[in-house]
Amino acid sequence: MSTTDDSRFNNDHDDRVGGQKIRNRKGRGPFRAPMYSDQAPASRSRHGGPRGGGQRGGGGGPGPRARFDDEDGDVAMMDSNSQDSSSQQRFNPYGRPNRRRDDRFDRGSRGGGGGGQRGRGNHRGDGNGGGRKTWFRISIPHGRKYDKEWLLKSLQNLCTMPFTPIQYHLEGNRAQFYIEDSTTANALTKVSRRITDNKGYKVTVMMFPCAPPAFLQTELKPEDLEHLKQCMAKRFDGSQQALDLNNIQIDPDLVSQNIDVALNRKNSMQAIIKIIEENIPELVCLNLSNNKLFRLDDLAELVQKVPNLKTLNLSHNELKAERELDKLKGLKLAELWLDSNPLCSFFKDQAAYISVVRARFPRLLKLDGQDLPTPIGFDVEVVPAALPPCKPSYFGSEEIKGPILGFLHQYYSVYDSGDRQALLDAYHDVATFSLVIPFTMQNPSRCSLGDYQKDSRNLKKMKDPTTRFRLLKNTRLNVVAFLNELPKTQHDTASLNIDVNTFTNTLLAFTVSGIFKEVEGKSRDSVRAFTRVFVTVPAGGTSLCIVNDQLFVRNASTEEIRRAFVAPAPTPSSSPVPSLSAPQQEMLTAFSLKSGMNLEWSQKCLQDNKWDFNLAAQVFTDLKAHGKIPDVAFNK
Repeated sequence: MSTTDDSRFNNDHDDRVGGQKIRNRKGRGPFRAPMYSDQAPASRSRHGGPRGGGQRGGGGGPGPRARFDDEDGDVAMMDSNSQDSSSQQRFNPYGRPNRRRDDRFDRGSRGGGGGGQRGRGNHRGDGNGGGRKTWFRISIPHGRKYDKEWLLKSLQNLCTMPFTPIQYHLEGNRAQFYIEDSTTANALTKVSRRITDNKGYKVTVMMFPCAPPAFLQTELKPEDLEHLKQCMAKRFDGSQQALDLNNIQIDPDLVSQNIDVALNRKNSMQAIIKIIEENIPELVCLNLSNNKLFRLDDLAELVQKVPNLKTLNLSHNELKAERELDKLKGLKLAELWLDSNPLCSFFKDQAAYISVVRARFPRLLKLDGQDLPTPIGFDVEVVPAALPPCKPSYFGSEEIKGPILGFLHQYYSVYDSGDRQALLDAYHDVATFSLVIPFTMQNPSRCSLGDYQKDSRNLKKMKDPTTRFRLLKNTRLNVVAFLNELPKTQHDTASLNIDVNTFTNTLLAFTVSGIFKEVEGKSRDSVRAFTRVFVTVPAGGTSLCIVNDQLFVRNASTEEIRRAFVAPAPTPSSSPVPSLSAPQQEMLTAFSLKSGMNLEWSQKCLQDNKWDFNLAAQVFTDLKAHGKIPDVAFNK
């Protein structure tokens, strides 16, 4: 393309304000406020020639290239430290490769200058040998003429992210400061040209990725560290294990030695933490108020290096986001001060404020000097040397142990018989029963629990209230009729565990778990595990009557199968087992408690001796003395 074509191309596609003016144009276009470049006197280009000379499109006004420059020779979104004029060239996709352009990117990747050039891929330098930059320099062209307080307040009012300007300074005609967070830096660029000064000019905001500012990277000299250590020693209270670093930057001992310790700088905070770690690692209280802290990244090392810290004062700082507190979550603080930080004003009420802080520090008892309710916690401070032994069953009282064991013995004797009709006497007239199996995505026909699938009332699967109600079995006639339809079983009575849930004068609820196997049908010899919850009421004497019964069935584990039916079990009878009378039930309970045998063997011993308690006791004593009673008789 010719030079003339290039000029036309640039003019046609440049929609920025502040370029050359056209006399016959009506109005000022979409941007009605004047740009500083409109008022700037004609200046000469970096190559000595006038900007916008005749060779670049004719006329005496600034050419397209000049519109990229401000009075200091800065180029939008480019680094002001680079003086290579080749960086101003527009990319020509059809031209020959430009060697000088490649060199420019090479220089950028080497990190030359404070900001570096923006290159392709990862060629943006950071001053440390390359890599992604995490700091950003915010530049305000012509910012020198603005009052610092007015400028920063105007930016903060329009910026969607709260920010803290780091090292605000003037360089030439511009005002500059640093931002570490990319989200905040991008939010600041969106404020560009949205602020109008008192003369009607728009304020431009420019962002440049850069290396961390030099003052953040320099370490304190050894002699400065020694002075800092002495200063901290004067501020340490050994009796309270407390260190007061309130507004340490203006400490007279440090100012007199011309030592600048600002805790919002990484080098200063690292020096403080190192001195604490080496000299007072048992520190309990730390006061960091009035130190202009705007982030807590460098303070996060306290979690590992000062584990006993209980009180932390961060009041009167510049913390703007609650997420900063996440960096200290490992501290087991009992008292925390955050008042007079910007983040405190972001909560709708005190309860929300307390909730957010306590989510990070659940053991907190005081916040900003105010007592908080005692936290509710379930963590164990001291792990016991040995856990108590596991008990197979829990009855809560010996008073109810006998009736429960006697009831279960009779119940499962009938349940495992050929006819379960006799269980009618065990259920209340308005009893309720439900069956549950684990939720599964398998096809019921392929599921090993398929016989129970259609009647399962698993609430994770059954969402329809009508279906839920239909699967409940109500009244004792319906309950027992349904039990008769379930597979025939043989329960391993030695595997039963009983846990009493509720016991009152009018109600007894207990849970039974154990193993059974199916003895008929296609699932013959299939071993199942079960858990059954009985809710019962007294039925006269020591008898119990079931008002609610919930049965949960699942496949037994390999270990449960291995341990099942090790002891010989009685053969199910073909007819219902006759119920014991009240005196016999009381005798059985007493004999079981006195002998230590389970109910099944106690009943056998009494029956063999025609329910003569003394005779049965004498026979038991003789057999036990000769070791003729098997261990299974004592399994309960």
